[in-house]
Amino acid sequence: MNRRTLIRALAALPFSGWLARVGAAAAPPALKFNELYGRVTVRGVEYSDKIKSLSGQTIQMTGYMAPPLKPRLDFFVLTREPMSTCPFCTTAADWPADIVLVIMPPGRELDPTTRGLNVTGRLEIGVKRDDETGFVSLVRLYADGVSNKA
Repeated sequence: MNRRTLIRALAALPFSGWLARVGAAAAPPALKFNELYGRVTVRGVEYSDKIKSLSGQTIQMTGYMAPPLKPRLDFFVLTREPMSTCPFCTTAADWPADIVLVIMPPGRELDPTTRGLNVTGRLEIGVKRDDETGFVSLVRLYADGVSNKA
């Protein structure tokens, strides 16, 4: 290494740390399935403090697509673990409480997959019934991006 190369490398060091911090700051916060609810009471599940603080923000979740009802998807159910039955094909008692409805942007659809997924999007909480499907959800993620889990 000559002197010029060394000087350039040393001059870039302060910026490399800054770039790493900028990149880290740009990543949305991650939300895990075990962080959705704080506790279960006689009135049902209560949202955790973490999910309440993230509501309305862009977040990232990792999970699996529940078996869908149709070949192209403008929405799907994200689950903690791979599921063998769809949410509409079983009783509510058999379906886990910790699921997230993922709604794709208008005009974007996905093919069904059994692979793990990373989903980034705006988090919304509260009971909501979809007029078109009749599906009632407690947690929704309005997707900006969906990719295969690495």
